[in-house]
Amino acid sequence: MLTTLQTSYTDTRAGDLAWQLGGDPLPALAVRDLKLDDGAGRTDALGGTLQLRLLGASHQVVLAGGAQGDCLETVACLPGRRTPLPARVAEQVAGWEYEFAARIEELPPHVFAARAQELLALVEGHPRALAGIFPGDPSAFTALVAHCGERRVHWRTWHAYPQEGRLVCTRSSLSLRRTVEAVGGRPGRGGRSAHLGPAARHGDGGPEPQSGW
Repeated sequence: MLTTLQTSYTDTRAGDLAWQLGGDPLPALAVRDLKLDDGAGRTDALGGTLQLRLLGASHQVVLAGGAQGDCLETVACLPGRRTPLPARVAEQVAGWEYEFAARIEELPPHVFAARAQELLALVEGHPRALAGIFPGDPSAFTALVAHCGERRVHWRTWHAYPQEGRLVCTRSSLSLRRTVEAVGGRPGRGGRSAHLGPAARHGDGGPEPQSGW
């Protein structure tokens, strides 16, 4: 699903983005609700819905009504938060194992424009995607793509800043937690296992990592 956002493109910067887990939904410019299933119509393990939300040059992803509890991820310019976007996060959220990773591509103008069109074409034809283009610049966009499996849901996002030549790429996943015996603890208790950062920067000097991106 590709849409033109009914708002002007403000002069935000890639470095202003912050990550947050939890909180409340913020006002959205576009929303898409997805039913969580494994691609074959089976919903027993996951259940619930995944909501993709465009907040201008930022996003939220909300899992609601899931079999193992709710989860809300925000990547946005958040008031009072000046910590750089983390390169990697791993946490336990209710009955889920949550992982997040971010990287920043720094590209020359002609490469940036080509990369933007490639990503928008991918999103436009994807059944579980949402993208918003800002009026006045076809390379200024925010896009999200989600995938569901039997015991895991994951999504990727791209935040384009053509005035800087930067593309912020993130990937996230929620996996059903292992059994109590496997994790050595009680179910339902959240915990934080790792926060590493800030997000790595990558120029156009080498190939993009393929694993997980």
